[in-house]
Amino acid sequence: MVDPLVGQIASRIRTERERRRWTLVQLADASGVSRAMINRIERGESSPTAVILGKLSAAFQLSVSSLLALAEGATDDGGDVAAGVRRPADALEWRDPATGYRRRQITGPHFPAEIAEIRLPPGAHVPYPAAAFAFIRQVVWVLEGRLTFHEGDTVHELEAGDVIELGEPAPCAFANNSEAECRYAVILTRDQRP
Repeated sequence: MVDPLVGQIASRIRTERERRRWTLVQLADASGVSRAMINRIERGESSPTAVILGKLSAAFQLSVSSLLALAEGATDDGGDVAAGVRRPADALEWRDPATGYRRRQITGPHFPAEIAEIRLPPGAHVPYPAAAFAFIRQVVWVLEGRLTFHEGDTVHELEAGDVIELGEPAPCAFANNSEAECRYAVILTRDQRP
């Protein structure tokens, strides 16, 4: 089954690039993702991995949550999805083709805090560059299972109920070294520190 968000993500990445008046080469230089890969993603021929989305989001100075919320939140007429009740059955879920990691946006693109629910399968390891955290404040709340969270050189072993607030930007990785799925929430806001 084709991920329903692939086309919307492709359109959002192209829109963000064009809004900045960047060429494919400029986005490739800013993100570290090859021009050929960006081209395939923008044409909907390839679904980006979580790692690639992290790099592209960092180049745009958007969080992965923002990029996905903007992709999911646009209506066909260019407007935004209205505020109100969202049923789980109506939510689009993005799946990382490389790891099986699944992500569902809880809040819409204009809510002041971004909240996403993530399901990390056993054995999955998803790294993000420090640049992906340079402009946000983030909290990770483990809801079920165990999460090994790498924050720079520090490794945190987190269990259900544990919360970690990220500090200064550092390369981070989310890993599930257990035999059961890990479900966690990511809550973030724009960094307002001076």
